[in-house]
Amino acid sequence: MSDTLILDVIGRRVEVSGEYATVRFSGVIPPTAGLWLGVEWDNPERGKHDGSHEGTEYFKCRHPTGGSFIRPNKVNFGVDFLTAVKKRYVLADGLEGSRKEQMITIGKKPVETIGFDSIIKQQSQLSKLQEICLRNCAVNCAGEKGGIAETCPNIRNVDLSRNLLSSWDEVIRIADELKYLDTLNLSENKLQFPSSSPCMTGTFSALKILVLNRTEITWAEVLQCAPGWPVLEELYLESDNLFISERPTGVLQMVKLLDLSDNRLIDENQLFLLAYMPRLEQLLLSGTGISSIHFPDAGIGCKTSMFPSLQYLVVNDSQISQWSFINELDKLPKLHSLSCVRNPLTDGNRDVGATRQFIIAKIGQLRILNKCEILPEERRGAELDYRKAFGNEWKKAGGHQNPDKNRPSEDFLTAHPRYQLLCLKYGAPEDGELKIQKPFMLKNQLLKLNIKCPNQLDQKVTEKQLPDFMTIQKVKGLLSRLLKVPVSELQLSYESPKMPGREIELENDQQSLQFYSVDNGDCLVVRW
Repeated sequence: MSDTLILDVIGRRVEVSGEYATVRFSGVIPPTAGLWLGVEWDNPERGKHDGSHEGTEYFKCRHPTGGSFIRPNKVNFGVDFLTAVKKRYVLADGLEGSRKEQMITIGKKPVETIGFDSIIKQQSQLSKLQEICLRNCAVNCAGEKGGIAETCPNIRNVDLSRNLLSSWDEVIRIADELKYLDTLNLSENKLQFPSSSPCMTGTFSALKILVLNRTEITWAEVLQCAPGWPVLEELYLESDNLFISERPTGVLQMVKLLDLSDNRLIDENQLFLLAYMPRLEQLLLSGTGISSIHFPDAGIGCKTSMFPSLQYLVVNDSQISQWSFINELDKLPKLHSLSCVRNPLTDGNRDVGATRQFIIAKIGQLRILNKCEILPEERRGAELDYRKAFGNEWKKAGGHQNPDKNRPSEDFLTAHPRYQLLCLKYGAPEDGELKIQKPFMLKNQLLKLNIKCPNQLDQKVTEKQLPDFMTIQKVKGLLSRLLKVPVSELQLSYESPKMPGREIELENDQQSLQFYSVDNGDCLVVRW
């Protein structure tokens, strides 16, 4: 680019030695001669000042050290889309791969060509491209109109992340030539959006996945552009410093996945503005300001009309510290998968296993927790342990084994909304189950268990005392020595007087007897 004449550079994105910036000024800075560019760096530590020099303000920066003055010949303004595609995807042998001469006829005149086969081969290669990755390729514009559609018309998936695109209008020009485009990644491009809804009828008619992470787009700009995304199913808006200011009325109605991770300003009230997106199945809220939630339209034991399709929720690295948050999630009618790690509620000095059990017991329809499947045996154990853990509190609050006298207080039901349901499912806890055991004393953690081998008629039923924290693997080791049978051949299950006629398999060697809710008086069933 000329060092003496640069037109329309204000607002352009540039790259200098691997660092990205936006041009804020172009002109002369006395007393030095020649043209200077004033840039505001994406990384403010890269700069030296706030856009001022010797008392004169040439441009403004958001950070006091975010600005620099640079000569134009030191700046990379980037290349057009098609140039980047050819540079990255044209065959390595290029024009030099085939030097043989060939005669062709143009009109009536024979013309000698060199490398003609190679050109045809390159064009054929580009026309077949369906997925391209141009991340960090300094793309700044669409280029000559019609060039993209003519050269690579079949592209469906485009990664344009971390480039030099500076306006949404330029994105539209690129997409307008890609009629099959269904996935577009524009992350880490600092885009300027039009002040009014852009005219882009049909431009994004096939677009289903749009990634706008770290683009600094506002929620108002999202809604402004959204009418142009009629079939969009996945929208990623991570780390955009978003504040949700209004409902997406009439737009984003087809969206199934919405990623709002690492937007620290988002809270419960903003979340409710998204509550009636009809097809929203996955909501990613990691690293947000979410600390509480309450569905006012649903009482204890009822389901909310909000988030009617939500199945998968991620709230990692947030501010959740109260069990009331988990209680409310049971009101979501279709929620079956939850990820909730690195929150005050789940961290600290809490027992990770007990916390997992409590979450499972509190959300009845949950099938996956923190990416681990909840098997029927785990749910049963979690619900039984929860029922036992809060049994004394239930009794003190007015709970009773006799249904006619069972009237727990409203405070208890608010804190434990599924407790009554668990009592109906497994029976009310008996007094013997609720004896308070002294912690950290082995004798108070020993289970008196019967051991029988139904397939071995010569083996008598024996009695053993085993600690409740003993793993199934160690139980098998003990039985292997006792019965003189290899560990690999042993299969364990147990029976409980509380569930006559049922036999529960102990299939996970890494879990404890307590995990499976094995209790005093139960019978271990051993087969080989």
